[in-house]
Amino acid sequence: MATRLTVNGTRHDLDLAGDMPLLWVLRDALGLTGTKYGCGVASCGACTVQIDGQAVRSCVTPLSSVQGAVTTIEALGTPDSPGALQQAWIDHQVAQCGYCQSGQIVQAAALLAEMPDPTDDQIDAAMAGNLCQCGTYPRIRAAIHAAALALGRS
Repeated sequence: MATRLTVNGTRHDLDLAGDMPLLWVLRDALGLTGTKYGCGVASCGACTVQIDGQAVRSCVTPLSSVQGAVTTIEALGTPDSPGALQQAWIDHQVAQCGYCQSGQIVQAAALLAEMPDPTDDQIDAAMAGNLCQCGTYPRIRAAIHAAALALGRS
C-alpha cells in the first residue's frame, strides 16, 4: 500500500502493508528506534507517539489509520540539546532502567500541550496508561511540573 507519512516534520513515501503497526513502520522502515516495543497490546505505553499532538499507542495503530503528522521522541530533543521535558527527566533523575521513558516523555509532552499547568491529579490521570516498572512515578510528576515551569507555562 502506497502511503505518505509525515514523521517529525519529514515526509516519507512508503510502500508497506496497511495493517503494519505504526511502531514497526517507525522502527523497521524509518530507523527511528527511540519508540520502544513493550507489550504489543497498548497496555504499557512504551510505544507512545503523537499523531497531530494526540498521544497514541503505536503498537496497535495500523499504518492505514494514521491521518496526521507523527511525532516521536526523536523530535523532542537530542542528547546534546535536550528538550524541556528531557532536561527535567535528567534533573529529577527519573530514568532508572530507562525503557519506558520515551513513551513517558511523549505522553507528558501531549499533556503539557493540552494542559500547560497540570495539577498532580491531572498528571496522574494523563500518565496512568504509561507503566514504569521501576516505580519512578513521583519523579515523573515532579519532572512534568519542572518542565511546565521551564516552558513558562506554570
